[in-house]
Amino acid sequence: MAYNMNEKIKVMVVDDSAVVRETLSSILKADPGMEVVATASDPLIAARKLQSVVPDVITLDIEMPRMDGLSFLQKLMAEHPIPVVICSSKAEQGSGNALKALEYGAVEIIEKPKVGTKQFLEESKTRVTDAVKAAHLAKLKKVKPQAVQNEVAPKLSADAVLPKARGQSVIETTETVIVVGASTGGTEALRDFLESMPLDAPPIAIVQHMPENFTAAFARRLDSLCRVTVKEAETGDSLIRGRALIAPGNRHCLMKRSGARYYVEIKDGPLVSRHRPSVDVLFRSAARYAGKNAIGVIMTGMGDDGARGMLELKEAGAYNVAQDEATSVVYGMPNEAVKRGAVDVSLALGSIAQHVLSRASERRR
Repeated sequence: MAYNMNEKIKVMVVDDSAVVRETLSSILKADPGMEVVATASDPLIAARKLQSVVPDVITLDIEMPRMDGLSFLQKLMAEHPIPVVICSSKAEQGSGNALKALEYGAVEIIEKPKVGTKQFLEESKTRVTDAVKAAHLAKLKKVKPQAVQNEVAPKLSADAVLPKARGQSVIETTETVIVVGASTGGTEALRDFLESMPLDAPPIAIVQHMPENFTAAFARRLDSLCRVTVKEAETGDSLIRGRALIAPGNRHCLMKRSGARYYVEIKDGPLVSRHRPSVDVLFRSAARYAGKNAIGVIMTGMGDDGARGMLELKEAGAYNVAQDEATSVVYGMPNEAVKRGAVDVSLALGSIAQHVLSRASERRR
């Protein structure tokens, strides 16, 4: 089904909190490309409304009375699949359930917007509308549709966090570092990628667009499934063989270097390419401190975060891989990198890990 840019994205908001329903509805209605066609205080009410209203996207809370969001999601995906954005609090238990929802077929996770500073509210608007647009595109990923455009705050580049290097000063080494960026659909793509990595895999740094506190649970989940060690990155953590570090939600992750040692620095800063953490920031730092010793991987996701940084990686001598369109949930970020000439090869998700390992092995010889 082709996407008509003149048609608004129809959204149903399901949450037991009247305040959250009103806040989300206000954010969505403020976007000229969206309309809220229904709200529901629990899944049973939502199910009844779905008999007469068919939304393009559903925002769904996890913890609700009468029927929990996970049960509703499983039933929905089995009987009438509709793109779902999980809108969850950042409580520890909630984060684990939200990650489980992604395994059940949800497209995105966003943190519930709440009253706070003007900056927080503005960033919440960006995250909510972007997540809904990404979810809407996910079911149409083979058609290359364009998201509805809306007036937004200026999109900052990686300059806002790390100035571009004037020259190259990378020390010669045979150690390869892998840097990965992903967004919509990336949680399952990263699981596939990391489960294919051996115990002695090259060090890996990852940015997955995900809210604060959810990344810690995500890292623990992957650590339980993979042979490599996976953890949420902290400033000073070394990038060593057999370890993958995941950028914490709501903070940027930079690769740094001291002699032959690679490590990460976690820092605050504005949204870059509409995200924090930003793939562009990680890739730029890898271009500066690893250069030709880096392999860049860009995976499924909406938007263009990582495309500029991947081009900087290529210009610094790195080798870059993109996930192909057929296996991407949303072929946005990889496509932008390809269009900029930043990608050396595009591969199906299941082929990326082995290709990267082979390339890293060649460099060690």
